[in-house]
Amino acid sequence: MKLILALAGLAMAASVTFKNKTIDYPADPPGLPDRFELVTQNCTGCHSSEFLTAQPKLSRATWTAEVAKMRRVYKAPIEPGDDAKLVEALVALQGG
Repeated sequence: MKLILALAGLAMAASVTFKNKTIDYPADPPGLPDRFELVTQNCTGCHSSEFLTAQPKLSRATWTAEVAKMRRVYKAPIEPGDDAKLVEALVALQGG
């Protein structure tokens, strides 16, 4: 009985055909400029570059608190020694 079911399955599989279909993906959004590599490394794993550049202008103190929150609450793998440089980069990204 098992042999008959197996042969029937093979016969059905032999009659299946597939058509090739091309899928067009949207273009990748532009990234951040190279000078913001620290932001790219630490932030774009979760946040898009568009999200980062659309944030309201924040002070250094607020960015410092945000970086600490990302590490503490969301477990972002940000090295504590990078905090000051990352905050400066985020401020600079906003034209500050």
